[in-house]
Amino acid sequence: MYRNYLKIAFRSIWKNKTFSLINVIGLSIGLSAAFVIGIMIYYDLTFDKFHEDRDRIYRVVVDTQGPDREGHSRGVPVPLIDALKANSAGIDHVSPFFLFGFDKVTVASSQEEFDWPGDIVIADQAYFKIFNYQWLAGSSNAALENPYEVVLSKSRAEKYFPGKLPEEVIGNTLVYEDSLIVKVTGIVAEFEDRSDFTFKEFLSRSSVQNSEKYGYIYDTSWGSISSSTQLFIKTDKFNNKEAVQAQLNALAEEYKNEEMAALGYFRSFNLQPLKALHLNDNYGVFDNSSYRASADILFGLGFIALFLLLLGCINFINLNTAQSAKPAKEIGIRKTLGSSKKQLVIQYLGETFILTLAAAILSLFLASLLLRVFADFIPSGLSLDLMQNPVLIFSLLLLLILITFLAGFYPGLVLSHFKPVSVLKNQSVLDGDKGSLRKFLTVFQFVIAQVFIIAMLLVGKQINYLINKDMGFKTESIAYIKAPRGNASLEKYEAFREELEAVPEVKNLSIAGDPPASQSYSGRGVSYFSEGEETHVQIQLLYGDENYLDLYGIDLLTGRLPLKDSISEYVINETLMRQIGFQKPEEVIGQQFKVNNKNIPIVGVMEDFNQSSLREEIEPMAFLQDSQNRTLHFSFEANDIENWPLAINKIESQWKEFFPDETFKINFVDEDVKKFYSEEQSTATLLKWSTGLAILISCLGLLGLVIHTTERRTKEIGIRKVLGASIMQLNLLLGKEFMALVGIAFVIAVPIAWWGISSWLQEFANHTAMSWWVFLLGGLGISIIALAVISIKIFAAANTNPVKSLSTE
Repeated sequence: MYRNYLKIAFRSIWKNKTFSLINVIGLSIGLSAAFVIGIMIYYDLTFDKFHEDRDRIYRVVVDTQGPDREGHSRGVPVPLIDALKANSAGIDHVSPFFLFGFDKVTVASSQEEFDWPGDIVIADQAYFKIFNYQWLAGSSNAALENPYEVVLSKSRAEKYFPGKLPEEVIGNTLVYEDSLIVKVTGIVAEFEDRSDFTFKEFLSRSSVQNSEKYGYIYDTSWGSISSSTQLFIKTDKFNNKEAVQAQLNALAEEYKNEEMAALGYFRSFNLQPLKALHLNDNYGVFDNSSYRASADILFGLGFIALFLLLLGCINFINLNTAQSAKPAKEIGIRKTLGSSKKQLVIQYLGETFILTLAAAILSLFLASLLLRVFADFIPSGLSLDLMQNPVLIFSLLLLLILITFLAGFYPGLVLSHFKPVSVLKNQSVLDGDKGSLRKFLTVFQFVIAQVFIIAMLLVGKQINYLINKDMGFKTESIAYIKAPRGNASLEKYEAFREELEAVPEVKNLSIAGDPPASQSYSGRGVSYFSEGEETHVQIQLLYGDENYLDLYGIDLLTGRLPLKDSISEYVINETLMRQIGFQKPEEVIGQQFKVNNKNIPIVGVMEDFNQSSLREEIEPMAFLQDSQNRTLHFSFEANDIENWPLAINKIESQWKEFFPDETFKINFVDEDVKKFYSEEQSTATLLKWSTGLAILISCLGLLGLVIHTTERRTKEIGIRKVLGASIMQLNLLLGKEFMALVGIAFVIAVPIAWWGISSWLQEFANHTAMSWWVFLLGGLGISIIALAVISIKIFAAANTNPVKSLSTE
């Protein structure tokens, strides 16, 4: 019986080759997008799922709430570590580790040096109690227990000691920055599964206990927080995280900063589950991770995959219900001979499954192409090889069954309800059918396509606005170089600056802190007294010398710059001026802020500029001088781009003279600004491809319906041509119904797209206008595409010989 079902299914598919091909292509496009998006989502959702007792592992994070802002940090105060160890009720292990970058490491036996080895943490024995590594040599029982010990990963051991077995590496000596001498006591294998814990070297914390250079690892200040100071805990077998959180709350209250509390800022210590580590944008992962996952993007990807799959299923339903009259006689005869409705539905579902399976096979090839297209967007470890995972194989089979049911059940049910007597008498097989379902599904397809088009245009418009909007300071042709960490005195850096001043292509040098807009943040709370009232403000600090504002084109509206020999004077921005109650820059000169019982006068007012991404509002800011600055800023001649490479070579030559052992790296400010919007650019790329696929699937479905309509009205076309109808008149007659559906879809899509994009734009403090021409352009675009698709078949049918048309059965 089933063999007979297969023979009939293949015969039916071959008989309707055009419609079958359209169905397979439409489904394969939707499935290929679903496969790629599915493995992207699976990839990001399966980070660090392999750890033993992972549900009991948490990271301690710091959250700050204030009257005008909130903050989130993955770093914790160092004293919190010992406080939790001293009172560890409900906790099995407390494991701090410190992300650290050494300039170089030397292998004592070979005297071979390695610059900037990276992926180094300073930890203690508890780290290997929480995270279970495979030990190739040494043991976790005594790892990092003593000073001057280091555990290496397998790849790092092979790099430092090529050709040696793990047990032969044990006992060898490494020297960090010519001063920290440690012995290798263990070798561990890297995690085979996906993990954010990609560290390669683990130094014992006690190794730096008495070091002046690394002493901050034993800092006793509760007010100091660095993102490099991480703290993980593992709760006991009862996993009473509420009790642990209560301890953290008590510590936050006991060691709160009274001055910040008076300003309205309160800090809390909270538990972040290990499973939330990878996708939480508030805290991020570790500094050595180049790939950043986003929960919002994954959520959006899931919707895109769902819509593209729906479009493919809609094509199938539309085309098969549209051509339902073709197999009507066959079904009528089979029902007369005793076939039940159930058998007919199963037969039709089998035919649908064959088409779906063919689409799935084709989609695997298309998915590999999509992965190449998104090579710059997705992490390197993501490939179709993930489809070999049993979970994904089962999900794929379940998806194919679901698609088969969605795409084939309704058409099969419709065909199974044909009345044999009516069919065999050539009467209407679908009494009362006006094609309402097909019209509804066609409109639905084009609503999705037009929403994608409008969203793509508006997102592109917003990104273009962000990149090109004036941030309030000069970004073009300005570069900066950061000084080597801990290896350059200010005098040496000043001498380096003087050498660069002799380079003719280099202009306006300044030794300062970070650029005006960066990912870094330095701030403090200040108080302002006026007429007996006290105003508390959290301000951002910007450090630079007397050339800094001029270099970046930031106008000093009134007053003067801070004196070179003083760091106790502020130049504030307009936002801070207004926040403390002044409207004119001249009025605020001479006013004072109070910081740590010290009065700091305001000596100038600078114009506002954006300190970070244009997503954010301009914050209150103060500019001051600081003798600890270690970043050299300078500009090139904007109209002399051809000579920039020559100038950079000269700068690098000077760098090597002053810092021969350090890596030279030059950063351009305009490139840094563009990096603020990498997530938006990724969204735009996804939308472009999603829009293209949605349009293609929708137009394939429309083409199929047009083919069906022209075939059904072949005789009518022939009669109208004989009576003198022109090709344009026939095109108008047959195409107006479809264009009406596209027009209805546009009317529905506009408010949906407006609502979605306006909600997205609300995330930006600065955003482009919702221009009416974008909606009109989107509607015209899809209308032109649809009209072209419709006209292709209708022109072909209209040019057919009327004699041939009139002889059609």
